[in-house]
Amino acid sequence: MKIVTAELLRQLSEQACTSPRLRKNHNIHRCDESRCHRLLNAVEPASYIRPHRHLDPEKDEAFILMNGKLGIVTFAADGTIAETVLLSRDQGNLAADIPAGTYHTAVSLEPGTVFYEAKAGPYLPLGDAEKAAWAPGDDEPGATAYLERLRGLFPG
Repeated sequence: MKIVTAELLRQLSEQACTSPRLRKNHNIHRCDESRCHRLLNAVEPASYIRPHRHLDPEKDEAFILMNGKLGIVTFAADGTIAETVLLSRDQGNLAADIPAGTYHTAVSLEPGTVFYEAKAGPYLPLGDAEKAAWAPGDDEPGATAYLERLRGLFPG
């Protein structure tokens, strides 16, 4: 049995702080080829996750907040915002399930944010059709400004 402890969450957050992308994942599933992926994601506020979608109809994606605050944004195909939800113990929203094919991103709103993620495997890198063409890539010049616009959707 694998147990998620407060100490593990703290360690992942510390590792995320020193990672170039300001995030760190911890796989609970056995390997990339596993049919069910379960993992912890520690994400710091300055980490940008490019909006994307999973075209495999079996790749719905679930996020369960473990620590901190996480903004979830879904988008229409043209990049307009379809929906936002704040995952926060204070707000009472603790999880979100994103249907396959839906453009989405997650935005850390507090240091030490960690969420549990579950989706179908196996792991495959995102294809070009899964990356939002209307959003900057992780290391493109407009990424920081785009992230700040996304963070602005969740005031306070």
